[in-house]
Amino acid sequence: MVQIEGDLQAANLKIAFVVARFNEFICEHLLEGALDSFVRHGGNKDDVTVIRVPGAFELPLAAKRIAMNGKNDAVVCLGAVIRGETSHYDYVCANASSGIASASLETGVPVSFGLLTTDTIEQAIQRSGAKAGNQGRDATDCAIEMARLLKQISEA
Repeated sequence: MVQIEGDLQAANLKIAFVVARFNEFICEHLLEGALDSFVRHGGNKDDVTVIRVPGAFELPLAAKRIAMNGKNDAVVCLGAVIRGETSHYDYVCANASSGIASASLETGVPVSFGLLTTDTIEQAIQRSGAKAGNQGRDATDCAIEMARLLKQISEA
């Protein structure tokens, strides 16, 4: 029996972070956690590209484009959508989520989901580095593991 499983070895991986500027305070904390994770797992900051987009809705297009260039082993999307008083939240969350998944499937490059979708600013703060951890770190761990897994599958 052959069992293939990814690991968290970021050495020699190239990774791109697509970061929304809307809710910038939250997104910067997500990026800090993401970069910390990449370096802690042996990644080199010289192998990182950070791309800034206006908001969460724009994450999928930038993620797909950077994934298509063939220079990155993984892409991590970071953003925060906080519920407001209109249905705008639902549309942005749904389209950003499906777009991020499509970018990964269409390019064959792991595109990790680090998009917070919260009801309150307090929840977003908690998920970007306070008690509830840092979703940027978690998304980066996922991206590293998937990049390593796909490399192992290619070699199997």
